[in-house]
Amino acid sequence: MQGSYSKKYKCKSGNAKYRAGRQPGVNRLTVRARPGNPSQGLLKAGSLVFPCALGRGGISSNKREGDGATPLGRMRLLSGYFRGDHVAARRTRLVMTPISANLGWCEVPDDRNYNRPIRIPYGASHETMRRDDRLYDYCLVLDWNISPRRRGRGSAIFFHLARPGFTPTQGCVAVTAKVMARLLPFLSRHTVLQVSR
Repeated sequence: MQGSYSKKYKCKSGNAKYRAGRQPGVNRLTVRARPGNPSQGLLKAGSLVFPCALGRGGISSNKREGDGATPLGRMRLLSGYFRGDHVAARRTRLVMTPISANLGWCEVPDDRNYNRPIRIPYGASHETMRRDDRLYDYCLVLDWNISPRRRGRGSAIFFHLARPGFTPTQGCVAVTAKVMARLLPFLSRHTVLQVSR
């Protein structure tokens, strides 16, 4: 489990893979800040536009660990997680893994598993993926600082569910559960989330 993130980690509980049929995919999701509110944005998928939450630090071209900013740039969707005790597995072309009670995500730049999923308890500071709120009922991993990893350039940059009122994230992009459910069947590893100004 330790080491490279690249598609090796799978939870052992149940069938972890859920894939869609042959519906057309979405190749690009475009995100821009909402005018006058840098911690909220507009996400465009084809001809549709949806509100989204962004990081409390707005959009940054110089993303750093702990700055709360959403990174500027192109990020591919790699895979995803879901809370099987809260929601049903949705049809999607992404590999979706149920979130187990011992799943965490390392956020310490000096740790060898920085910006990687880890099993908890874990000695270094980490995020618990099985959250008390419902933000990670669907949580898609973006390829920000995954390969190569750069120390301190940010960790756990996800596409997940938003809080009511689209309050700021810690640097992720977040949409409502209804929007996520609408998008998931059309998303794949070919989908790029482009954060622009």
